[in-house]
Amino acid sequence: MPSAGDAVTIHTLRGFRDLLPPESSLFTRIEAAARDVFSLYGYQELRIPTIELKELFVKSTGDTTDIVEKEMYAFTDGGGREVAVRPEGTPGVVRAYIENNLGQTGRNGKYFYIGNMFRAERPQAGRYREFTQIGAEHIGNASPFADAETITMLVRLLEKAGVGGCSVVLNSLGCAECRKTYREILLEYLRLNIAGLCEPCKGRIERNPLRALDCKTDGPALAEKAPKLFLCPACAEHFARTQELLKISKVEHQVNTSLVRGLDYYTSTVFEVRSSALGSQDAVCGGGRYDDLVKSMGGPASPAIGWAVGVDRLAMLLKDKARMESPSAFVIAASDGARTAAFGLLGELRAAGISADFSNFELSLKSQMRSADRSGAAVALILGEDEIKNATCAVKTLKEKADQRTVPMTELLTEVKRIIS
Repeated sequence: MPSAGDAVTIHTLRGFRDLLPPESSLFTRIEAAARDVFSLYGYQELRIPTIELKELFVKSTGDTTDIVEKEMYAFTDGGGREVAVRPEGTPGVVRAYIENNLGQTGRNGKYFYIGNMFRAERPQAGRYREFTQIGAEHIGNASPFADAETITMLVRLLEKAGVGGCSVVLNSLGCAECRKTYREILLEYLRLNIAGLCEPCKGRIERNPLRALDCKTDGPALAEKAPKLFLCPACAEHFARTQELLKISKVEHQVNTSLVRGLDYYTSTVFEVRSSALGSQDAVCGGGRYDDLVKSMGGPASPAIGWAVGVDRLAMLLKDKARMESPSAFVIAASDGARTAAFGLLGELRAAGISADFSNFELSLKSQMRSADRSGAAVALILGEDEIKNATCAVKTLKEKADQRTVPMTELLTEVKRIIS
């Protein structure tokens, strides 16, 4: 037991982490790419609360899902309310849509969010208990054009972020009537084969037999042996049209009738984007339609489709592209009398849109030059007594190891921009 005077090192909790450079810069670039793509497709940003009533996630996500049964961080707050830290974004977006009457604005119901989510799941490659998620929701459009556009936008976002070699996998879960018929057929099959199911599936097949198809233990075997869902004519036409439109958008895809997705609110089209770069855990992201969710949460009947992608997973795919951000210019004070002028030069460079940095003007010239080399900057700008007297600046291009030259202060910004362009 440490005494009161002993220093105690406190570590991060298991499943949580510090996001450090250069990976943090990679996150920023992914998020910037997402914002660019969302702007092209007419999506607006929603910033939803981190903590919501627990009931929101139980009612929307489903009480038989792994998220609600095992992974949700839920607690009673000081006011006696049962609350939860958000495990996903869609329920909060739907609540905001209903609560703020967003369906009455007359605008396309296209929204995106970027934020941290929390799940108490077992940490594994690319998965953490706190993770950053980018999500998109298109509410109020039932047509297959919305399906095709939503999936195409996801693929374009991944491409812009730098993810290549991904494939889209599609399925349709049909409408409520399709699933009602299939539920009975599947439930009968599962009852007859209950001895071969894992314990969690045995306990929930009566409440939600479709969850067995998404089970990591039982799902692979059931994909081969369990009865398949047959779509009604309207659902089959919707699914066929979605695939046709994806071909027009030049989005490669394949149908997998075993794809279910793990959330109870999905209907009709569901999809995943996969990458072999992640090994056996090959799902990069996914989503689907949730045509009944808005109404089930007390809102107007509003068909919807959306997806979510974990930025941590994308960063894992793009780790070779992570790089330290470097300043364009590094300012050095070569004498005591030049320190104030050097500090002023930093401000001028930044005001002109040129990223600039320094180490410590009180260090020796040699030490400051060493810091400049390590910074990754393109150019070092050196001010000494002579430079101050003559209104000039010594300029040294670092990466090319070129000779130092003197530039008039009146031409300095133009010269620096030329070097870094």
